[in-house]
Amino acid sequence: MVRHFGVFKFKAGINGEQIDQCFRTMKDMVGKIEGLLDMEYGEYNSTEGLNEDFTHGFVMTFDTLESRDAYLPHPVHEKVKEFVVPKLERVIVFDIDVPQV
Repeated sequence: MVRHFGVFKFKAGINGEQIDQCFRTMKDMVGKIEGLLDMEYGEYNSTEGLNEDFTHGFVMTFDTLESRDAYLPHPVHEKVKEFVVPKLERVIVFDIDVPQV
């Protein structure tokens, strides 16, 4: 299993409805891209203050590395990126293998 997670800092002027629409569009990829099992997202809510101005995050779960690799250039993903990326000031994405116990 692979977790694909990231954090976003949206550009000034992007409102809450636009942010929600970005994440709904991302979540809509589940069921359209083989091996993408789940997608969760939310707004930063910790009192630690270690978010470095990133305001929102997401976690996607893929069944295999191969599914994650196929997702990256997938046409559905490319279309979502066309919608989401122009609204971002900064983004960090990070993937990890999750050992099966």
